[in-house]
Amino acid sequence: MDNFWIDFPLAALATWRISHLLVNEDGPWGFVPRLRARAAGSELGRVLDCFGCASLWVALPPALWVSRDLFGFVAAWFALSGAAFLLDRFSGEPLIVERIIENRGVTDDDVLRTETDATAGRTGNPEDGDQGHA
Repeated sequence: MDNFWIDFPLAALATWRISHLLVNEDGPWGFVPRLRARAAGSELGRVLDCFGCASLWVALPPALWVSRDLFGFVAAWFALSGAAFLLDRFSGEPLIVERIIENRGVTDDDVLRTETDATAGRTGNPEDGDQGHA
């Protein structure tokens, strides 16, 4: 219990991070969406769709780490899940980053306005009657 005040916040952050990864992110090499797709329709799939559910199960190992007895384990388990859930509520909407894919050989020239020869030489204000012709 001597390191509880260091271990518990670290465990809470780790619980939040792993739960957030499993429920809201793609993870490295797109691993997590593949896991969610394979688990769809199963109990594991339902856990991966719900942050509160995921945090409850993810909090089990860290609860063992921070607790010293059975009562402390149960209390730490629910407290870590609750802390992760609160962190998720306070973190706001997830940031979605999308890669911009450029089509090679396609230009935007057809959507840009071009000046015609008649208007290219204008320098004055048309409302003043000055057409700017040389």
